[in-house]
Amino acid sequence: MKTYAALIFDCDGTLADTMPIHYCAWSRAAESFGFELSEDRFYSLGGVPVAKIVEMLLSEAGLNEDVQRIVDFKEAAYLESLPHIEPVEPVLDIARAYRGQIPMGVASGSTREMVNRTLGQLGITDWFDCIVGAEDTERHKPEPDVFLEAARRLGVDPAGCCVYEDTDTGMEAGRRAGMDCVDIRDFHTPKRTSDPV
Repeated sequence: MKTYAALIFDCDGTLADTMPIHYCAWSRAAESFGFELSEDRFYSLGGVPVAKIVEMLLSEAGLNEDVQRIVDFKEAAYLESLPHIEPVEPVLDIARAYRGQIPMGVASGSTREMVNRTLGQLGITDWFDCIVGAEDTERHKPEPDVFLEAARRLGVDPAGCCVYEDTDTGMEAGRRAGMDCVDIRDFHTPKRTSDPV
């Protein structure tokens, strides 16, 4: 592997196999508040903050609901299932190998609180030197801001960073930040709720 100044990881779907749990939480919110979100569309929105997705879905459905109320409902539904999340082992193996060797950060479309809860459940919060969440930047994936902010907090040149991502929007954000990107889908098949048990 090329020598990097820092490694930056997405959280959901990259470090933690949380996407099916997030989709189940979204399904509960959709049913409760009267909008639709297919599983394919959900995966296409990976990296987009929850509030932005809610705004978009409400607009499309012609609904006038309180965005924060739906965000809170969805996040509470996710947290109920948090004890069941599993790590994405091949990515954790990479982070484990470089832990303490070079700076590492997490850059996510989720809030810092949700990222911290997820990493805490996996017992890996202290592996990372910074966590950048949705509230830390004005623009979100596919814009590069979350990765640029992580590089700034890590004190490294963005060009010296490698990003690990699981979505097209995240990969685009990493490229726009001028960073090398690793698409973990090349070596890890994400689970879906529609997969057979």
